Parts: sequence; C-alpha cells; structure tokens
Amino acid sequence: MRKVVMASGNKGKIKEAKEILNEYEVVSMKELGIDIDVEEDGKTFAGNAEKKAREIAKTLNGEIVISDDSGIEIDALNGFPGVRTKRWHRGDDRERNLGIIEKMKDFSGEDRKVKFTTAMAASDGKKIVSVVACIDGFVAESPRGENGFGFDEIFELEDGRTLAELSIDEKNTISARRRALELLKEQLLNF
Repeated sequence: MRKVVMASGNKGKIKEAKEILNEYEVVSMKELGIDIDVEEDGKTFAGNAEKKAREIAKTLNGEIVISDDSGIEIDALNGFPGVRTKRWHRGDDRERNLGIIEKMKDFSGEDRKVKFTTAMAASDGKKIVSVVACIDGFVAESPRGENGFGFDEIFELEDGRTLAELSIDEKNTISARRRALELLKEQLLNF
C-alpha cells in the first residue's frame, strides 16, 4: 500500500481521506512527527493548496503529500472572505460564523448566496496535481446543526437545511471536500 501524507491535523479531513483513498495508507503529519507551517498567501484556494503540498513534500524525500485549502465566497460581499476565510477573524469556528452572520444581517433571499470551494493538491516534491470542487448554498440566519465543522452550521442548502443538519451519509454525497478527494484520487495514478 502506497503511503500519502495529509498536510492537516483536522481529524474530520483525515477520516474522510482514509475512507476515499482506501487504496493508500493515509497518515497525518502529526502521526509522522512533522510540524511544518506553510503560509497560505496565495490568491486562490488552489494556489494555497499547491504551495503547501509542494513545500511539505520537498522535506519528505518523495512521499506524496496531500493538502487542501477551502473556504466560502459570498456573492453579495464580492467573494468575501475567500482565500482569507480562516484568517479574516480571530476566534473559533462559531465566532467566525457569527461574524459572517453579522455581516449578512441586511441581506435576504438570493443576496445570501454563498459558494463553498475546496481545492486539493498532491505533490511528491517534483510533480504536482490539483483539483477544485464547489457546492452552492446560502448563508443561514443563525447557526444550526451538530454534524459538522467549520462553516457547516451556517451553510444552508436549497432544501433549507444546513450542512451540519445533514446525516454524515447525506453530507458525503454532496461535500465539496469529498468530491475534490475523489477527483484527486484519479490524479494520484500519475505518481
């Protein structure tokens, strides 16, 4: 079984990667005792994911590193917060989500449109591949649901439920991260 290293400490992301990339031994950087922090200063989600995968892979002697960058882009706020999704607001996920809701308080209906984008990249230090997957929805008026992390509790689907209100199976069928992992799985054959 070929090993791939996930450039993440997020248990949810690692679990999802293990399920989808089941033909690989998926390990986290933490499991390998690696602590490398790459500054995500790119202009796109894909640029950030590629930079992180490339820089970490260069230190691992040919091991394949998978990294991601994801976030939301709100139409009415000109794509805010975009690639700064995790950095625009200090605090935890709930505080950040409440900050988004506050910024959206004067918007309703179609003006609450939001896109969740996940970019993933894989690199062995020499080659690099990347993929992008998206899901569209609306910014909820308040956080709802217990089954998720990040923006799941404020990302509302057409049916009125947030991603955090879906069962794990339901979320997995539409998840941008899952779709990106499935696309990336095909690209891993090139290594």
